[in-house]
Amino acid sequence: MKYISTRGAAPALNFEATMLTGLARDGGLYLPDHVPPMTQAEIASLAGLSYEEQAYVIMRPFIGDTFADDEFRSLIARAYQGFGHPARAPLKQLAPNHFLLELFHGPTLAFKDFAMQLIGQLFQAALARSRDRVTIVGATSGDTGSAAIEAFKGLDNVDVFILFPHGRVSDVQRRQMTTPAESNVHALAIDGDFDTCQALVKDMFNDFSFRDGVKLAGVNSINWARVLAQVVYYFSAAVSLGAPYRAVSFTVPTGNFGDIFAGYIARQMGLPIEKLIVATNQNDILHRAITSGGYVTDGVKPSISPSMDIQVSSNFERALFDAYGRDGAAVAQLMDELKSSGGFHISQGALEFLREIFTSGRASEGETSQTISRIHANTAEILCPHSAVGVHVAEQNLSATPMVTLATAHPAKFPDAVESAMGTRPALPERMADLFDRPERVTRLSGDLAELQAHIRGNIRK
Repeated sequence: MKYISTRGAAPALNFEATMLTGLARDGGLYLPDHVPPMTQAEIASLAGLSYEEQAYVIMRPFIGDTFADDEFRSLIARAYQGFGHPARAPLKQLAPNHFLLELFHGPTLAFKDFAMQLIGQLFQAALARSRDRVTIVGATSGDTGSAAIEAFKGLDNVDVFILFPHGRVSDVQRRQMTTPAESNVHALAIDGDFDTCQALVKDMFNDFSFRDGVKLAGVNSINWARVLAQVVYYFSAAVSLGAPYRAVSFTVPTGNFGDIFAGYIARQMGLPIEKLIVATNQNDILHRAITSGGYVTDGVKPSISPSMDIQVSSNFERALFDAYGRDGAAVAQLMDELKSSGGFHISQGALEFLREIFTSGRASEGETSQTISRIHANTAEILCPHSAVGVHVAEQNLSATPMVTLATAHPAKFPDAVESAMGTRPALPERMADLFDRPERVTRLSGDLAELQAHIRGNIRK
């Protein structure tokens, strides 16, 4: 298995190099040169397996000879041993033919733990073998950062710097990033929005002198291993509902397109997914792009679902790569237009490709709050605002096919929004009850690239 860049001008890499590299040197994102299919019988055989064993079967064809079979099984087992539910990603019925996929039972209470806990194990094994060290830099709209810090804190051969938009994450999200005491992790509050943070990370990767000097690695959803780990729970949920003999649809609240792109990979592998529905909040660039063909940034408006407050959706580039027939030059031109003029228009053929696979919808702030209130009154289920966006959009797309809405975070991560909507403040799990008593450690920086690079150089352990 080789991995190629969406912009077509970077060398093909194996899985280990792809994982440790993150962003390709031509600025593109890595994808497998082919997606290995699973037969109907192979998908059916997943029924009854543990989540960990399903993960091994689904991911094994993508990793080549990077890890031996027994080692890979062991790494998967360690990745998920800290989850608070034995099913790891349990399904809960919300209404007739509508199910929630609970993805918030990991150590930081968000779906990012499924990928980040595994990446932490994979990085540690690969770096121990090579006796190398790396500097991980990531941008977060709230959940990726805490998941990355949790996964990599305390490791000897990794320094971690997480950029988050100052004042634009929830208090719980911030404290999950700023309260770990391990010296190898650093929370950086950046003046600006998530797109500012993400652009800084990309600029650092594209500064090859800095990149090579600090041995930069990325764990944002630009990292293929992140997407691969998320493919598993699509299979897990669908098989529980009758796949491969029954089609299933998924609604995914998303801002950066990574989580729903994992569903697209599952579909390419042969999972019978009828609809993949993109659910956006008021920062609805993905919904506008799919419905109109125009991908035009419009400024980020802070919302009660802050992890989706994004206008530059990195993983959409991967979908465009396939939509344009894997023409890297065409994708590179679109990304140049986005950077220079703030947008681009998707060609008719590419748009038709996307619309055959993806549907979309949006939820306003009022609709999100009303969904939290109504679902709680009717079912006693408490939704985080991101999950509520998903439920609102899913309800507009229900059919005879089972619908699974991804519940991406625990409601206690966004207590103010939830309390405002339904009048009750959700409690943190007992293991996090002292979160607001822990001292914080955070550095506030401007959006200046040189200042940020100097800070990172000065805080890497020698």
